[in-house]
Formats: sequence, C-alpha cells, structure tokens
Amino acid sequence: MSLPEAKVLVVDDEEMIRTALEQWLRLSGFAVEVAADATTALDRIDDIHPHVILSDVRMPGLSGLDLLRQVRESGMEVEIILITGHGDVPMAVEAMRQGAFDFLQKPYVPDELVATLRRAMEQVSLKREIAELRRRLDGGEAQLAARIVGNSPAIGHLRQTVRELAHIPTDVIILGETGTGKEVVARCLHDFSPRAEKPFVAVNCAAIPSELIESELFGHEAGAFTGAGAQRIGKFEFAHGGTLFLDEIESMPLLAQAKVLRVIQERVVERVGSNRQIPLDLRIIAASKVDLAAESEAGRFRADLYYRLNLATIDLPPLRQRGDDCVLLFHHFLGEAARRFNRTPPQLHPADIQALLRHRWPGNVRELKATAERFAIGLTSNGRSLETMLGAAEAEGIAPSGSLADQMAAFERHLIEAELSRHDNSIAATAEALQLPRRTLSEKMTRLGVRR
Repeated sequence: MSLPEAKVLVVDDEEMIRTALEQWLRLSGFAVEVAADATTALDRIDDIHPHVILSDVRMPGLSGLDLLRQVRESGMEVEIILITGHGDVPMAVEAMRQGAFDFLQKPYVPDELVATLRRAMEQVSLKREIAELRRRLDGGEAQLAARIVGNSPAIGHLRQTVRELAHIPTDVIILGETGTGKEVVARCLHDFSPRAEKPFVAVNCAAIPSELIESELFGHEAGAFTGAGAQRIGKFEFAHGGTLFLDEIESMPLLAQAKVLRVIQERVVERVGSNRQIPLDLRIIAASKVDLAAESEAGRFRADLYYRLNLATIDLPPLRQRGDDCVLLFHHFLGEAARRFNRTPPQLHPADIQALLRHRWPGNVRELKATAERFAIGLTSNGRSLETMLGAAEAEGIAPSGSLADQMAAFERHLIEAELSRHDNSIAATAEALQLPRRTLSEKMTRLGVRR
C-alpha cells in the first residue's frame, strides 16, 4: 500500500538513525522530512504540515515530550509517535496520556513501525476530514444565514430544509406568494449543492410568449421555422450539469407542459426541427405563487407534471407570518442600500419599528426591500417618516400579529438592537441612551435574545 500523500517528520539527534529511518520509510511509501532536534522541527512544522511526527524522547535541548506538549498546544492536527529506550517506558505511558498516538520501544521491528505509522495516518486523515467538514459547514451556515435572513422559527426550518435538500439530487417545487423569495431559495439550493460550479438557468414562464416557449426551452435548428436563421440552444440544454429554475410554472401553456413532462421524465431533449435526442443531466426546480395541487384538480395544470415535479415541496411563509423578521430584514436591506448609494443609514425611531411590525406587507420581502431602499435615499413620501408612509395599515385598524406580550418583546428587542448598532455595540452608551441601568439592559438582552 503506497501513501504518496502521507508525510512523516522524523526527529532524532543521531544522524545514522535519521538516515536509516528516512530510507526505510521512503521505501515503504511515505514522504519523509527530517530534523536533528525538536526546536528545528517546531520551526519547520508549519511549512512541512506533516501527518505524523516520529520523534525520539531523549534529545539535547527540547525533549520529545516537550515537542509533544508544544504541538498539542498549537492545536495542529498531527499525530505523534515516540521512540523510547527501555527505561523510558513509564515516561512514554505518561506521554500517551498527554496526547501521543503511540510509542515504540528500542529496538523496534521495522514492519511494526510502518504498521503503527499507517494507523496514525488513518487517524489524522479522519480528524482533518472532520475538521474540514466542520469548517465548510460553519461557513455554509453563515453564508446561508446571510442569504435567507430571519430569526423566526419558520425561517430556521426553511434554512434546515434547504441544507438537507441541497445535497439530495431530486426535483423540487417551491410555493409562495409573490415576493417571498422563491428565486433566492432556488439559488441557495443550487449554490450549496454539488452542482454549484455548473449553470443556474432561471426562466420566467409567464414572460415567454406561448408561440416561443418551445424554442426558448428546447432550442431549435436553423430553418426550423420562419425567422429561425441560426441554431439556438434551449434553456434545458444550456442548464446541462446544473439547475433549471422554472418560475411561475403555472403560467406555462398546457401543450408546453406535456412536452416539458416528457423531457423531465426521459432527461433528453430534442431541438425544434431536429430528431436528435440530447441527453440531459440537470436538476429542475419549479416555483409557483398558486397551489399547483388545486390548479391540477381544476384542470388548469397537468396533474402528471405536478406529480412528477412534486418529489419535494418547500412552502415559503409570507412576511406577515414571520413575526419581527420584518425589522431584521429592513435593517439588512437598509444597510445594503446605504452602502450602494453611499449614504449614511437613516435612524429608525420607535414609531418606525412599530409601523414595520404593524404593516401587513402584501408584497412581502420584495415590498419591504423597496421600502428600505426608498428610506435609505430619503424618498419616504415627500419627506414624511416611515411611520407616516406605512400608516395606512394602522389607520385601517390592522394590528400586528402575535399576543401583546410578543409585540412588546419584539418592540423592546429591536429598539435595543437599533441603539446598540447606533453606538457601535457599546453597552454603556446604549444603556445611557435608553436611560437604563447597565445591569437592567444586560438582563433584558439575555431575556430577549439580543446579541452584540
């Protein structure tokens, strides 16, 4: 068994032993580096990045035990095997308690050394793989939270669903009202999947004239119909290897639905005017603002296409059902708009926060984002406040969702968050601005889940 990637750092003050170990280990398939003492090994360890350190215990200067302690304190994922004399066995046992992988007593059997090294290699490779997976997961969590913004239970569940479905090669239907972020979710499903490096092709089915939809989706050959002067690659073919997003699929004509069903089932496409079948490898994500099951029962959407696509369904909650996410999202979009327009973000007053919580947001996140952008550039209804701009909902007597206690908690939480942001996360300055004792503010932050 050859391990060309397996790196061993041999540390021994006796040149003959270093040379013999280096030659034997290279013949056994390891990449080998040597150091004459522990200090040199520590200086070179970041450059070598070994899997295993094979070190003598007794050396001038730093001992093998000193080397073990310093490597363990550094947190580097590397295993250490110690070579001991007969009288050093109790010391070696103690070293294993401190994190050594194993020890070999002189004189050792070369084959036993190689077997021990291979076991150590497997151990450190597993540790590094787990660490890398955790790093990717933590990074992916942060990236996903930055794209699907919200603290409500519904959004937490949505992010969990996206994480799970991203790695499952199945077609998906996304259902949600206009403006709830269906394309954002579709892009996340693609970007966090193994297809991330391949194309993400979005098609708005409602925007394509019925007479052109086959050409747009399947492509056509030159001369296939009047005006087809050159060959055209369709959206299905263009998305090969990646993801095809069919937005507003309920708007697709029934005849086109039948042809799309065939392509989805067989994963082959024929360009208009051609008899050649082109194999496809792609994931299909469809989105609709209406209930496709009800549409199929009413005969306005093909039931067979619905059942073929409906392997997994994601329901997006409207903004009015997401509690105080609207304030968090407003801050998010306000900051983005202020940076884009090179302006200082306007300060939100308590009345503005109440107005955000009270508004019903019929246009959902899209409406909220547009409102935040207008607020950022000062276009809040001829200079009127955000409270005034959204006051129509309050005038109609529409109350925010949730109990009085929930509404009060949401109001307190976002008032504290706004003051923390305004005072660069200074607890003292925030407490002074809110005219609260610091201890009271800290207790409220803990109770309300506010983090600096």
